[in-house]
Amino acid sequence: MAVEMAVLGAGSWGTALAVHLARVGHSVRCWSVEEPVVRDMRDRRANVVYLPDVRLPSGVFATRSLEEALTGAGMVVAAVPSHAMRAVVRDATPWLADGVAIVSVAKGLELGTLLRMSEVILQETGGRVPVAALSGPSFAVEVARELPTAVSVACRDLDVAARVMAEFRGKCFRLYGTTDVAGVEIGGAMKNTIAIAAGVIDGLGLGHNTLAALITRGLAEITRVAVAEGGRRDTLAGLTGLGDLVLTCTGPHSRNRHVGVELAHGRSLPDILAAMTHVAEGVRTTEAALELGRRHGIELPIAAQMAEVFAGRTSPRAAVEELMLRPQRVESDAG
Repeated sequence: MAVEMAVLGAGSWGTALAVHLARVGHSVRCWSVEEPVVRDMRDRRANVVYLPDVRLPSGVFATRSLEEALTGAGMVVAAVPSHAMRAVVRDATPWLADGVAIVSVAKGLELGTLLRMSEVILQETGGRVPVAALSGPSFAVEVARELPTAVSVACRDLDVAARVMAEFRGKCFRLYGTTDVAGVEIGGAMKNTIAIAAGVIDGLGLGHNTLAALITRGLAEITRVAVAEGGRRDTLAGLTGLGDLVLTCTGPHSRNRHVGVELAHGRSLPDILAAMTHVAEGVRTTEAALELGRRHGIELPIAAQMAEVFAGRTSPRAAVEELMLRPQRVESDAG
């Protein structure tokens, strides 16, 4: 039976999921704070800013009213950027119906608190609604174009995860359930930092050997933090760890990889970000990940070098050289 869905956030990912959910039979109310985006979605039946080449199905309705989006919704997709999640959920909470499930699809960590997005949502809702995290290798435009995609859904309550899996499933969208919320969310967040480093490697023309080494050692960094936060090592070998990492480090639609390529070409970070319509979560996540590393006594050499590049204290090429010249050791999760 079709469920009334609310999608909070009409960026590329929120819009793609709204399109997908409508195609599998749900009525979807998509909320955005951006008036021009809502107007285009209503009048032109397309999100011209974030997903211009995809026509919206008739089941997608756009609104700037949280009350209108959420009243009667049986499931809510939280698709706003990580830095906006707390404020949006706080404003949305009065309109949440009893029994509603919230599915976080944001990939980031909150600066200051270092909380994962599901933790932010649980705080702001007072824990009165179940929260799941959906993550995995999934470019928005490919989901919207109905290209085969597989992701993970994590919730401490497997019944809730199964409910999300049932409502989201489509002929081109497959979901795998897990209780490892920490592993899924840390994998989804930290891969963005590694993807920026991958863009640096591509921008400098350093070749496939270097990129393969970066992805492998990047996965080791992500896994160390995830395990320290209570995640399971095997989760990071799956879709939301290795799968998402490979996609974001190599795929042409990766906005974080784009940042790295532009840094390698000599542009400053503020100039790169100012020219982007979409949010590159990896820039903010790097700072939060390093603070998590310090909290747990974990060394994160790739993230640390990216932070130096962001701040303009070192060049992209010097950062790569510094990583290569680190003391050699036995290959393990020790460093």
